[in-house]
Amino acid sequence: MTPEDFSNKLILGDNLEKLKEIESDSIDLIYADPPFFSNRNYEVIWGDEGEVRSFEDRWSGGIEQYISWLKERVREMYRVLKPTGSIFLHCDWHADAYIRVDIMDQIFLSQNFKGEIIWQRHNAHNDAKKKLAVLSDTIWYYSKSEKNLYNPIYISFDKHNNHYNLEDENGKYFLGDLTAPNTRKGESGSEWKGINPTEKGRSWAVPNIIVENLAGNSAIKTLTVQEKLDLLYDNGFIVFSKNGIPSVKRYEYMSKGRLVGNLWYDIQNVSVSKEKIGYPTQKPEALLYRIIEMASNEGDIVLDPFVGGGTTVVVADKLKRKWIGIDQSVAAIKVSDLRLKNQQDLYSKPYELQLRVHDYDTLRSKDAFEFEKWIIEKFGGISNQKQRNDFGMDGKMPDNTPIQVKRSDNIGRNVIDNFLSAVQRSDEQLFEKNKAAGKAVGYIIAFSFGRGAVEEVARLKNKKHIIIELKKVSDIVPYGNAPKVSLTANELENYKYAFEATAESDTGIAFYSWDFNHKPEDGFKAEVYLDKEGKQVRKFQPGEHQIAVEATDKSGLDGMDKMELKVQEVE
Repeated sequence: MTPEDFSNKLILGDNLEKLKEIESDSIDLIYADPPFFSNRNYEVIWGDEGEVRSFEDRWSGGIEQYISWLKERVREMYRVLKPTGSIFLHCDWHADAYIRVDIMDQIFLSQNFKGEIIWQRHNAHNDAKKKLAVLSDTIWYYSKSEKNLYNPIYISFDKHNNHYNLEDENGKYFLGDLTAPNTRKGESGSEWKGINPTEKGRSWAVPNIIVENLAGNSAIKTLTVQEKLDLLYDNGFIVFSKNGIPSVKRYEYMSKGRLVGNLWYDIQNVSVSKEKIGYPTQKPEALLYRIIEMASNEGDIVLDPFVGGGTTVVVADKLKRKWIGIDQSVAAIKVSDLRLKNQQDLYSKPYELQLRVHDYDTLRSKDAFEFEKWIIEKFGGISNQKQRNDFGMDGKMPDNTPIQVKRSDNIGRNVIDNFLSAVQRSDEQLFEKNKAAGKAVGYIIAFSFGRGAVEEVARLKNKKHIIIELKKVSDIVPYGNAPKVSLTANELENYKYAFEATAESDTGIAFYSWDFNHKPEDGFKAEVYLDKEGKQVRKFQPGEHQIAVEATDKSGLDGMDKMELKVQEVE
């Protein structure tokens, strides 16, 4: 698929197989946070079948198997990256050395190594009394070529920094030198207010950022050095020491901050953050903001092949990047979906959620033309765009064999009769060619077919050697029924209520999510993402409240129930 077709999608599946579907040289940035080669019990986070299956693949042969498992995926990541693209691979101390030497240096080559980012996740705990505590993760930063996109990142000086140690009515500042080493001829070495810096082997060094702030960017080109110094002096930026040496006030508000290096100790973990969703290895949004802004621009495509808690796609969406998120786990994809829905507004771009199983009711309620186009493309055909003068045909196969779509059940014989007549009239030559070759003269796609239709298709084949293939939607895309959900509430005490959700599903319920301030016009906005039991206790202010709960089953389908709660004020 092209990057345009494949962007803004959440995809449930094995990332190795899904990566193979992405066009080469099409992705601008990859952030990969694969499961760490660490404690086996901790590594299975979601606990659903997809994650367990992938877990077993990684661990069947120790570190060698883990490296082999990851390496074949990184090869695909390298292939899909643009020549200007970069990859950030997140790992911990258990396997970081193996990953760099055996994977990254071999695939991306050592000359394209851009840095080892050390992210300090937290402070030392009690285990530091027994051994040296590991407080950091490693993020390997590589590019595909030397032409990689890189945007320098500046951050503010931290509160413990004493650089800006003075303060006046304009804010914090420090006194900086107005001269620089080495003597230069011309204006930079000329006299100003009786001071000639060349006498001490120096020359004037006017900070242009202050001149820009006072007079605009164009002033840098039009003003002489002496005029710039006068401008600074007249505006109170130059002060003289007792010895008559001039210095310039460098204010904090005029500074871009400090350039980010490879030590990232200013980004806190999500353990006590409002971002926390209950996913143990969730990464903070600030971490992905920095990575995405550093190595991509608006409109670029960001890929996360281990989407986990969804932080990458959530941040990419906020930063107006296109994005692709892939994961083997149903829970990972659905929680990411809930996080994206929470930030959707009128200006948000739509995205597609790709599960292995589709919801039957959703398919049946789709816009007719949209459904026809979608199912024909899933079948491998090409849909008609004009929908006029097409003899009732909705699309065709690559060899032009007609396709008709009926978004209904129990299709009868009359549909077969009308379809056969339309096929013959639309392209008689193609019809006769397919009939002579023993190939299908046309395809009908529907949810189910009645006995009359099946018998007529069989009669045409046996008696007239005309083959019409009947294709059920379920033969093209699997679908199922969303969970049926029931929500009840019980008042425990004044203003305090216990809620319980129960749900039925053929595949079993994976988890529940809760919206305690539900507004139908805004859709479901999760406040609680991962509730394995379906039980919550909440306090409310007096008034009317609408509560909604979603149950997600193990195939990724979800159902919802909601209730209106009237809380009476107690005298």
